[in-house]
Amino acid sequence: MSVTETFVVHLLELRSRLLRIVIGLVVSILAFLPFSNELYTWLAQPLLSQMPVGTHMIATAVTTPFLVPMKVSTLVAIVASLPYTLYQIWAFVGPGLHIHERKMALPFVVSGTIFFFLGAAFAYYLVLPVGFKFFVEFGAPQDMPMIT
Repeated sequence: MSVTETFVVHLLELRSRLLRIVIGLVVSILAFLPFSNELYTWLAQPLLSQMPVGTHMIATAVTTPFLVPMKVSTLVAIVASLPYTLYQIWAFVGPGLHIHERKMALPFVVSGTIFFFLGAAFAYYLVLPVGFKFFVEFGAPQDMPMIT
């Protein structure tokens, strides 16, 4: 095989992997879209729990109640499809690595995944409630927060 043929084979493999990533992302988005309102409510809970009694979030545009839950479900779908995306990247890059390089990468991938989810849980359950409470209570007592 010539250098040009090898390069074309690599480009075709890359195209195949990128197409699989896009298809996985689309499938993930379609799976999460029916639950967009529930996801939005769940993710907004740390903020809603810190708001003063009798207040609520507001929409500043006509399309906001429709688009914001859709954006939230799309972001959740991106995070949910990340393992598949990372696998496709690894399947493209992995064959080009030596065996000892592949063995070194595995602990980083596993620990990185675990620390990512631990960090997300830490932010959701500990940091966000404290931060939202501070920002909601920061103004003068007569100020009523109107959060979009």
